[in-house]
Amino acid sequence: MRQTIVFGTQREDGAALRERAARAASGLAALGVRPGDRIAAMLRNEPVYLEVILAADRLGAPLVAINWHFRADEAGHILADSGARVLIVHADLLPQIAAQIPAEVTVIVVPTPPEVAAAYGITSIPAPPSGLLNWPGWRDSHQPLTAPAPPSLGMMLYTSGTTGRAKGVRRLPGTPEQHDSARRIRNLVGGARPGMRTALVGPLYHAGPASNARIALAEAELIVVMPRFDAEALLRTIEAERLTHLALVPIMLVRLLKLPDAVRARYDISSLEGVTHGGSACAPEVKRAMIDWWGPILWETYGSTEASLIAAVGSEDWLRFPGTVGRALPGTSIRILDEEGRILPPGQVGEIFVNSGPNALPFTYHNMPEERARVERDGHITNGDMGYLNEEGFLFVTDRKRDMVISGGVNIYPAEIEAVLITHPDVADCAVFGVPDPEYGEALVAAVQPRVGAAMRAEAIADHLRARLAGYKVPRRIWPVAEMPRDSMGKVFKRRLREAYLGAAG
Repeated sequence: MRQTIVFGTQREDGAALRERAARAASGLAALGVRPGDRIAAMLRNEPVYLEVILAADRLGAPLVAINWHFRADEAGHILADSGARVLIVHADLLPQIAAQIPAEVTVIVVPTPPEVAAAYGITSIPAPPSGLLNWPGWRDSHQPLTAPAPPSLGMMLYTSGTTGRAKGVRRLPGTPEQHDSARRIRNLVGGARPGMRTALVGPLYHAGPASNARIALAEAELIVVMPRFDAEALLRTIEAERLTHLALVPIMLVRLLKLPDAVRARYDISSLEGVTHGGSACAPEVKRAMIDWWGPILWETYGSTEASLIAAVGSEDWLRFPGTVGRALPGTSIRILDEEGRILPPGQVGEIFVNSGPNALPFTYHNMPEERARVERDGHITNGDMGYLNEEGFLFVTDRKRDMVISGGVNIYPAEIEAVLITHPDVADCAVFGVPDPEYGEALVAAVQPRVGAAMRAEAIADHLRARLAGYKVPRRIWPVAEMPRDSMGKVFKRRLREAYLGAAG
């Protein structure tokens, strides 16, 4: 099957990209990278990222994906903790982390493409320090690697811990059966098929988009690499390239739905066959509106960096049980446990523990084996999510354990409030969190980013919530913010919001 890679106005044969990746693999091997050694990448979405993924896989080297928003201390910690031998970084991102790059790390600079510069408003890029390797020239100076590839160890991703430093999730060598099962599950959930046409929309430093990139490289006849998400640009691309499959996150669905009706009606999206979303909670009204617009082609997934995919649900079952994230996938197990580790019956909220069975390679926390042991009970692990199973085994995630607010002795789950808040016509984005309160212990605050042109009235928003939720769930303070601090996968940095609010409140 011939494969086409599209990036801006560029179109090229996938075979050319694979040859460049094979040359890069030779170059990395010449730098001393061996199976199991770590390669770090700090790049925005562009074809070079696909080259790096393929090159790392050819060497059996885990790819340490660094969030390009990170500053020197954050990136420096990951580079030092992971023991990465090489860092591949876009030229415009290098200055923000250069001070904390360990001396033993070989740095390879990737020129920032004009498409990326335009998408992010980058007007000037300092020249990199002399003596650093330049990706295109360095890569092309090597012959393509021809040695057989060892089993892939995928990506070594760092979870954004709530306290202390982020933890590196390192995959351990698995069996051939585990590799095959993991591929089958990813394809099953995404509906992937040979000859599909897709776009890589989410940032490739995240587990979900990186997994989707690997599926696309294996199955798609056309891959559009988008430097960043833009709602109307995505609709335009669906129509122009006759895309069949997409993987999105809930905030992208929200922004698609916020487009004016005339814009939404302008584009033909009838080529779409399957769209998955996951990574964060999706408000039921948002999901229902997307199904009404795009048809019953949406699949929701649930998993974690550690456990990979655990559950999934198609549109028909979701409409039967609005709000569910699905049933356990073949080979996986889901348990709801109370604080003493007892299994709770259907309908009772507790901490979600999962076992991915043969569908994911085993893992440990790099340099933190004791932390790995702490999150496990009887072969099942937790990432701190709270939820319940219904009588038919469908999982409902109520919130993160760490985000739960206890006000006046009552457990309140902000995700439930956010799902209602985002449906207000004047709200472009929102997040709910708890702050200390002398009377109730904690009080709710709703950070609200108003829709452009809207005259946000706090009382009207509170009335909207009171009409749909119990009174104790209505935040005491509606706090307007200019922009919600989300990462590119849609997750809100609630710690930053809480600190900013408390600072503003004195």
